[in-house]
Amino acid sequence: MHFIDFIAGWVAGGLATVVGYPLDTIKVRIQTQHVYSGVWHCILSTYRREKVYGFYKGMALPVLSVAICSSVCFGTYRNSLHFLCQFRHGSSALKPSRLDVFVAGCAAGAAEAMVFAPIDLIKIRQQNQTHPHQPYHGQSSHGLLTMPKYRGPIHCLITILKEEGTLGLYRGITALWLRDIPCFGLYFVAYSVFSEQLTPQGQHKPDWLGKLVAGGCAGTTYWILATPMDVMKSRMQMDGMGQQKYNGVLNCITQSFRQEGMRVFFKGLSLNCVRAFPVNGMTFAIYETVLVFLKKANLKD
Repeated sequence: MHFIDFIAGWVAGGLATVVGYPLDTIKVRIQTQHVYSGVWHCILSTYRREKVYGFYKGMALPVLSVAICSSVCFGTYRNSLHFLCQFRHGSSALKPSRLDVFVAGCAAGAAEAMVFAPIDLIKIRQQNQTHPHQPYHGQSSHGLLTMPKYRGPIHCLITILKEEGTLGLYRGITALWLRDIPCFGLYFVAYSVFSEQLTPQGQHKPDWLGKLVAGGCAGTTYWILATPMDVMKSRMQMDGMGQQKYNGVLNCITQSFRQEGMRVFFKGLSLNCVRAFPVNGMTFAIYETVLVFLKKANLKD
């Protein structure tokens, strides 16, 4: 088993999360609340009401936990790819086919979703608490929570377990699987394709800037494909905070479409794409750099 891929993924995931978290908060609020007219309205409202703190609500847990998810994702991907090459071609040293990369990516998406689901649920519940960090004396916003239900990630976890049980932590897991399994497969295929295009002649891999661009393009590709199911996932995860509106993924899709039309499936797409490029570019660039460092350190030992 390739353990260094788990370590490299952990480092890359944690650092990249900090870069994209403020935009993730805005994306979640636009997808799940109906009080904002657009991205800038949401940004300005968040800042006026909650200041800079509002953009980083619930970040403590994700920085640590997304690092773990990234570790599971990259570790599962690399080990699945190694197994597939060994099984299909007789040697893991041979260049994997696009199908190998896609299947290994799907396996990574399935494994990552199991770890990510409870973490993402807690994050989204906290991000949607729009109470100010300091006493707020401005105009109230209709439809926003005025008092915090959760005092922090641990309190949120305990409350969900008490009110919704263990299965409550996996609310929206079906939508998450429908999003992550195929999209992670295409994510790694996209990175593979862009990496090859950006590799200088006579070299095996792109330089650091090439990895950054290839990762950014792969991340943008992922979110263009994943956003419709991401909206459904976020809505189902928020469903447990009040009266339950949806009885499944299909019901969530049909209700959302009837009430808001086709545009509902693309809420937050622009933000996802803007956030995806730097976050995923950093993720792959850091992952590849740490991987090379760990391999060199391992050879020295």
